[in-house]
Amino acid sequence: MKKAKLFGLATVALASIMLLGACGGGGSNRDSTGGGSDKGTDAKHSAAIVTDIGGIDDRSFNQSAWEGLQAWGKEHNLKKGVGGFNYFQSNDASQYTTNIDNAVSNGFKTVFGVGYLLTDSIGQAADQNPDNNFVIIDSVIDGKKNVVSATFKDNEASYLAGYAAAYTTKTNKVGFIGGEEGAVIDRFDAGFTQGVKDAAKKLNKEITIENEYAASFNDAAKGKALAAAMYRDGVDVIFHASGGTGAGVFSEAKELNKKSTEAELKDKKVWVLGVDSDQEAEGKFQTSDGKDDNCTLASTLKGVGAAVQDISNRALEDKFPGGEHLVYGLKDGGVDLTEGFLSDDAKAAIKEVKTEVADGKIEVPEVPKDVK
Repeated sequence: MKKAKLFGLATVALASIMLLGACGGGGSNRDSTGGGSDKGTDAKHSAAIVTDIGGIDDRSFNQSAWEGLQAWGKEHNLKKGVGGFNYFQSNDASQYTTNIDNAVSNGFKTVFGVGYLLTDSIGQAADQNPDNNFVIIDSVIDGKKNVVSATFKDNEASYLAGYAAAYTTKTNKVGFIGGEEGAVIDRFDAGFTQGVKDAAKKLNKEITIENEYAASFNDAAKGKALAAAMYRDGVDVIFHASGGTGAGVFSEAKELNKKSTEAELKDKKVWVLGVDSDQEAEGKFQTSDGKDDNCTLASTLKGVGAAVQDISNRALEDKFPGGEHLVYGLKDGGVDLTEGFLSDDAKAAIKEVKTEVADGKIEVPEVPKDVK
């Protein structure tokens, strides 16, 4: 996959550099009192992630976290395994507590719960293991000195996705498919809806938004069925915020597009907006006349990997920010949108409003009821 192009200001990678610089980084040549990273282990500063049910190959949220932890381990000459870094994959919700307990019992000092669905399990583990560091991604746990909460302004990136959809749709019908309802997906839903509405006003269009939830982050079949219904109803751009369920959205879009020639798709192509990481590779397909094409319009980016690296580095330097709530947004590069296959007009409009959001001139709602 080619490197994603972003809309100015700051990229997620830049955010990581800025954050690491602020906390002092940490060289790879640690002395023997730290466990000796020259041997590939540092038990006092080892780290592990516990995934939600999407898994580390969801090409989205969990994968970003794992890639961030691997990059951190490589940076400090640590090896995958006990005393270094690792992941514990959850195949269903009943495994969250067990996997967190396994991470602790295997000696990992800092344990990340990837996703708000692990909030209760991380909170309980923090109470039971006061000498360990815990991190909850995409949720907030208050009042615990050994827990860091890391959240993202997904509503801001989703606002840009709403602009992308509004500037691209030819049918004036766009769709949103969420995973499970909750505070996190509310931010995606609200931001996208507000972005579509604001862009529609600017374009003097009337755009209909269809909104559905799959009640799962790991049900590709449900995602495919919801997407099929939307596309049949005339929707031509769908933004999914549904983890592994989104694989079905891409599958349906590609199946529909494959039926047409390259020339025919100029008027009736259907698109998907990816989520959390650059999902351009998920949109590759061949037209009926054998031409390579892609239906990933663009992707919102969430710097989960950068956050994992940042917090792991702070822990490495014995500066774990326990009790703090770290928030990553457009202003500091914690979220973003790729340029993907957007038109020049869309790129220009998004660049303009991105600056306004980052500067606070546009306030993006976090819950659907606040959309104007």
